[in-house]
Amino acid sequence: MIKHYIVERRSWILLFVVIHGLILFISYVDPQIPFMPILYIVFLSALVFILFLAIRYNKETKFYKSMEAWENDLDLAALAHSSSPFEKIVEASVINQTERLKQRAEYNQMLVEQEKDELLSWIHEVKTPLSAMRLIVDRVDDEAIRSQIMYEWLRIHLLLDQQLHQKRIPFMENDLYIELIQIKSLITKEMIELQSWCMQKGIGFELNLEVQEVLSDAKWLAFIMRQLLTNAVKYSHSSDIVISSYLRGEQAVVEVKDTGRGIDARDLPRIFEKGYTSTAMHQDHAATGMGLYLAEKAAKLLLIHIEVQSEPGAGTTFSLVFPKHNPFDQITGM
Repeated sequence: MIKHYIVERRSWILLFVVIHGLILFISYVDPQIPFMPILYIVFLSALVFILFLAIRYNKETKFYKSMEAWENDLDLAALAHSSSPFEKIVEASVINQTERLKQRAEYNQMLVEQEKDELLSWIHEVKTPLSAMRLIVDRVDDEAIRSQIMYEWLRIHLLLDQQLHQKRIPFMENDLYIELIQIKSLITKEMIELQSWCMQKGIGFELNLEVQEVLSDAKWLAFIMRQLLTNAVKYSHSSDIVISSYLRGEQAVVEVKDTGRGIDARDLPRIFEKGYTSTAMHQDHAATGMGLYLAEKAAKLLLIHIEVQSEPGAGTTFSLVFPKHNPFDQITGM
């Protein structure tokens, strides 16, 4: 800030130097004017001027220091009160702009909330006829036709579910209920949901569960598992998907392993990015690039780390690594 202050006041400092230099020059060339007394006066004047600058520096930069340290949280209370007319102009402009920005932000937030509520309402409305369609499909006698319709029905159901959770994730912390979860029952429920799709592709499931319980939120953990299982089924053909759980030291690990086409090495660092789809099958228009992104985002809020191991043509393993010292213990009192 000192450097900026000197630059800002360089014209005044230059004026002082030029005037006193001119005085010294005149006293030097004019023998009628004693040079040493003039030099003494200039020296004292310079000391006074430096002291004046030091005093004015603290007073004039207080407001601008507060602006420099002002965080982008629109809190005007952090700004120091202006002391000069020019600072008052700046302060008034900042206050007016900030108030307008606050109003616009509040209005935009209201629109976003309204859009979110309308979309959630629409999703819930659509789920009613979708459930009725499921009952109608179950009454179709032709096995082949029923299987095809169920596959398309499942795709719609999963996309709606994904959209529903996408809108809820920003408020996920308000929706958590931490409890001990039976892994087998949670996974079995998700397997049943994918049953028609798996039968169509000739895919089965194998469970090897050494760890039976984990401490987490059942709804969001089910959502994460749903994305991993859907991903495994989508890229597998006529093989078993192995779901296992075990302890790694003091950490519980749940793995979903498939023997599908695998993930290309260049895709691995980016599979959790929003909207990213595989480079190997870039023409797959059914892929949204949202499933793994949402799963990883939800996992972070549950303090779960997702690991990925994959080789092209040899399958993929997703591992959910639960925290070693789970802070949820303190919340539940377990």
